[in-house]
Amino acid sequence: MTVHFIGAGPGAPDLITVRGLRLIESCPVCLYAGSLVPEAVVKAAPEDAKVLDTAPMTLDEIVDEMAAAHERGQDVARVHSGDPSLYGAIAEQIRRLKALDIPFDITPGVPAFAAAAAMMQTELTVPEICQTVILTRTAMKSSKMPEGEELSTLGRSGATLAIHLSVRNIPHIQRELLPLPAYGEDCPAVIAYRVGWPDEAFIHGTLGDIHRKAREAKLTRTALIFVGRALGAEDFIDSKLYDAGHVHVMRPRRKQAAV
Repeated sequence: MTVHFIGAGPGAPDLITVRGLRLIESCPVCLYAGSLVPEAVVKAAPEDAKVLDTAPMTLDEIVDEMAAAHERGQDVARVHSGDPSLYGAIAEQIRRLKALDIPFDITPGVPAFAAAAAMMQTELTVPEICQTVILTRTAMKSSKMPEGEELSTLGRSGATLAIHLSVRNIPHIQRELLPLPAYGEDCPAVIAYRVGWPDEAFIHGTLGDIHRKAREAKLTRTALIFVGRALGAEDFIDSKLYDAGHVHVMRPRRKQAAV
């Protein structure tokens, strides 16, 4: 028996990995985060499977279901949105499973930031503009941010920021980033709303006006905020990856043809 933590991707049922889908199809117990994982994903569970939405459940209740399945010798598909390694709340579940000596494994999924970048048709790392992406959030009702992970500290890098769980905290984001030279009023910003769902939407603006645009769109949850100069950048050099003059082990220097 194994508890399989499965990343379901950002929302679109066809963005789950083949491995993840096959595990759901084979497990007699399926626990899924219904507030973020569409039912279409878990419809792949066997017809007689026990399928539970864990959104209204406590950690104790979820682990009790896993333990009961373990007693019955039944595998569990524990389905989370995006990739479970990012804000998946799997750490506390894994700690409980280890204490109970219940086997588990993890199947990665497409993270929301990657799916959003694909839909925006953009690269988050652009040569000589930005080569770093920081995934972070801000503190609201959830646990506080550790010391040293404030946006004002992270923003000193000038990286592309993918800020999770913070669409209701944009004024704080502006206060932290606007004074920094890498950002400022005109720095591109995008809100990616419910990426991969039928009602997904993208709001493009700047760090200076993105709060107003979010309020006009009445966005209050399930959104990811991008801030950085790489967004929509056009005036940049080509990377060295495919540069004809850049020699590497896979593309050695070519011999000149004899005249």
